[in-house]
Amino acid sequence: MKKPTAGPDTALYLSAREAAAELGVSLATLYAYVSRGLIRSEPVSGERARRYRAEDVRTLRERRAPPGDGDKPPRHANTLSWSRPVLASEISLIAEGELYYRGVNAADLARHATLETAAGVLWQTRGFDPFAKANVPAISAPLRAVIAATRESHPIDRCMAVLALAGQSDDGAFNKTDQGLATAAARITRLMTALVGGGELSAAPVHEQLAASWKLDATGKDLVRIALVLLADHELNASTFTLRCAVSTGANLYEGAVAALAALKGPLHGGATTRAARQVEKLTQGDAFQRIREQAEAGERFAGFGHAIYRDADPRAQALLEAIEERAGDTFLTREVPTCVRKAVGVAPNVDYALAVLAHVLKLPPLAGIGLFAVGRSIGWAAHAREQMRERALIRPRALYTGPAPTKHARA
Repeated sequence: MKKPTAGPDTALYLSAREAAAELGVSLATLYAYVSRGLIRSEPVSGERARRYRAEDVRTLRERRAPPGDGDKPPRHANTLSWSRPVLASEISLIAEGELYYRGVNAADLARHATLETAAGVLWQTRGFDPFAKANVPAISAPLRAVIAATRESHPIDRCMAVLALAGQSDDGAFNKTDQGLATAAARITRLMTALVGGGELSAAPVHEQLAASWKLDATGKDLVRIALVLLADHELNASTFTLRCAVSTGANLYEGAVAALAALKGPLHGGATTRAARQVEKLTQGDAFQRIREQAEAGERFAGFGHAIYRDADPRAQALLEAIEERAGDTFLTREVPTCVRKAVGVAPNVDYALAVLAHVLKLPPLAGIGLFAVGRSIGWAAHAREQMRERALIRPRALYTGPAPTKHARA
């Protein structure tokens, strides 16, 4: 699938004159914004000029714009909405229609890397191996009982129940050194892998464990590997921000992961994979193109299509659908259906649709998609937990009060 070309609204950096022109201000005003910390700038190698972060320029432009229709936020738009940056992070970047993990293109990384490799990039673990064979979770008798009792539960519910107790069995649960956090994070990921796949705890690579549990062949195993890497992080999504809020209070990594899992299960986040799976099932029964036309005519939304951040295509969906087409030979769900939906309503598939297609093609168990999502995202959660813990500050935003004006009590 063709990637979107960079245009004036997708550039990562702007020159001083370009930035000032976008804002409609003088160069002196632009420099004032920089000095106030509203726009980040950096020197250009070998030149006296500086370049300016386009993301900051456009965020400031939107804040200064009058309220209106379309993609402009309403007058009292929540600062935590509308894709506006709310805190600094070195972990992920979404720019020019691409996703990067600490500067590494996620789609490129997924072509050859394992989830453990992606963890090394996101956790910065060059000096040690958190996924060493000996680093497996300790399972207490009470924990084993919870694991057995939740065997038939929703995979996210199961992970929440087990992780809520697992921290008590982990002597390193409160070790907040870089190595301590990474080794605990690896134990969490391995535990979640066993819970989602329904297999035994193992030190094998995550994609191999899931492939064995789901009885996949080499092609299926490789596709699961690719999906996991693409899901490892996605900046400040709802579950990641929830985790950062939790650990900012002093909660440990296990407790933060439970909070993140609760947010992930919501139907507007990871739970959307379930709706996308139903959409795929609907499109594989009968005349798919007639169904698409009828659905578009009725004004019904297409589950698994469109994304609030990506103006064109979700690069994770593109990469995963391309891999499915290349390795499994499917073109109907990977190319023909997305093309038809785009023509009908103008939206491209997102990663939820790609996961649903993966589950359909590999004949994975029900709810495997959201389970796969959780295991992959556990890597990003750990990276954000470490970054937030380094801040040593409570996340406590203020509300913009829009209720009735306060009144003074009348004197008796």
